[in-house]
Amino acid sequence: MSETTQTIHQPIHPDILPRLDPEYVEFHNKHTAFVVPPHTIPWHPDIRKLPVVPGSSPVVKVGSVRDIALQNCEIRVYSPEGEPPAEGWPVFLYIHGGGWTLGNLDTQASFAARQTKGGEEHNCLTITLDYRLAPENPYPAAVIDTVDAVKWIYENGKAEISADPNKIAVGGSSSGGNLAAIVALKAQELTPPIPIIFQLLSVPVTDNTASETGDVYPSWSEMQNTVWLSKGRMLWFRHNYLPDPSTWTNWDNSPIFAPEHLLKNAPPAWVGVCEMDILRDEGLAYAEKLKGLGVSVEVGYYEGAPHQTLGMDGVLGVGRRMVADATRALGDAFRAA
Repeated sequence: MSETTQTIHQPIHPDILPRLDPEYVEFHNKHTAFVVPPHTIPWHPDIRKLPVVPGSSPVVKVGSVRDIALQNCEIRVYSPEGEPPAEGWPVFLYIHGGGWTLGNLDTQASFAARQTKGGEEHNCLTITLDYRLAPENPYPAAVIDTVDAVKWIYENGKAEISADPNKIAVGGSSSGGNLAAIVALKAQELTPPIPIIFQLLSVPVTDNTASETGDVYPSWSEMQNTVWLSKGRMLWFRHNYLPDPSTWTNWDNSPIFAPEHLLKNAPPAWVGVCEMDILRDEGLAYAEKLKGLGVSVEVGYYEGAPHQTLGMDGVLGVGRRMVADATRALGDAFRAA
């Protein structure tokens, strides 16, 4: 065994250990504990070659997979098997996490393909987005790319990929959930407005002013030493993407500050939050803000689960429940549209 694998770089903090899902603790101690956290080493683009979230289920076979270049980025289209409906397939734009800094088209491919082949729940086109990453491309590059992807789907999707432009849902995890929430609001301001029917937000970043004082969001204090997304890692992501603190309250990176008229007209939402996640309480706060304005919101709360649970459905029972809940919510939204 090499020195690297013998060195524990990510021990589980004693404040966190008793509350974590036991399945996760076992997996972490066998695998994740030996990985060097990216925020603890000097920045280099090769950091992106480090393993992504481990523990996902295998990628299911779909009808076809096609990559398409857009102006500044690329999308990947997962198509179901069989012939599309006359009006076209429903569309789910899914945006990967990674703190606006890490990730690519292969990140969370398992979850994306699972949505395409929804079984009894639904079949749909799933489109993943390879948006430009920080620190090379800080805010608002990722927002621009996300809006461009929605516009492309709406304007070209019917002809190019047999999409139904009237059944577009958006979703994402972590920073991807942040971008999904933002584009669900920005779509209202486009000319013409693009109707987004649903938003699926998994462990979303909703307030980039959150801090470890925990004054507004207790989870930022309670979970600052949690696994995977600690305070240090989250602030590293934030400073990569948002180097100018004066932008942190801009609603197109902190959607909880969006104008009320946009929030009250937001599409129905499923918001998945994990108990052991530093972002837990800002996700819950966003859900409550939408609910208070009359938006239909379902909250999934996963006890003992860390931030990256949605991507660990291959090894965690709570991960499988989270994926199943999200898949069911998306299918319900397509049927209701």
